[in-house]
Amino acid sequence: MEPNEAGAPAEVGTGNGVVRAVSSGGKHTFSKPGRDRIRLLAGLGVEGDAHLGTTVKHRSRVARDPSQPNLRQVHLIHAELLAELNEQGYDVAPGQLGENVTTEGVDLLGLPTGTLLRLGDSAEVEVTGLRNPCRQIEDFRTGLLARVVGRAEDGSVVRRAGIMGVVRTGGEVAPGDPIVVTLPPPPHRPLERV
Repeated sequence: MEPNEAGAPAEVGTGNGVVRAVSSGGKHTFSKPGRDRIRLLAGLGVEGDAHLGTTVKHRSRVARDPSQPNLRQVHLIHAELLAELNEQGYDVAPGQLGENVTTEGVDLLGLPTGTLLRLGDSAEVEVTGLRNPCRQIEDFRTGLLARVVGRAEDGSVVRRAGIMGVVRTGGEVAPGDPIVVTLPPPPHRPLERV
C-alpha cells in the first residue's frame, strides 16, 4: 500500500471490490430501503437521502452545532459484516443498518483516512472516518450493538459498523459496479470516528 514510483497514490483492489447493494431514504429513519441505483452528488451526498448536504444532518450533531461540515454524506458497510452477523443469528439485510452502499471485497475498516473509492464509472467518495454506532443499532436488533462495537486487547474501542465519506465526484452507483481503491499519499492516518 505504498505510492507508485512517481510518488502518486497507489491503486489497490482494482477488480476485486464490488458494490453489492445501494440504499437511500429521505427520512431520518434507521434503515434505508434498497434501490436499483443511487446518484451521488459532488459535495452533497446521496440524492434524496436524509443526510444530503454540506453541513451535518445527523440529528444529535445538528443539535450541538448545525454549522459543522457533513463528513457523513455516504455510509458504506462491507457485506462480509452482514454475512457474519447473519451467521450469528441476526437477520440483517443491506440497508438495514442505515448504509447507502454495501460493498464486498474491500477491507473498508482497514483503509486510511482520505482514501478515494471510485464506485462504478465515475462516482468518487473520500473516506472521512468510522461510523460511530449508536443505541439505534441495539433498538433494531437486541444484542447487535455488542457485535459491532468491542474492545481491542489494548482496551481501545473497535468500531465495525462501516465507514463514512464525502462525495468528491458525482455519478450513479448500482449493484454490480466495481470499486477501485486509491490510497492517499503517506503517511497514512488510521480511521477515527466521525
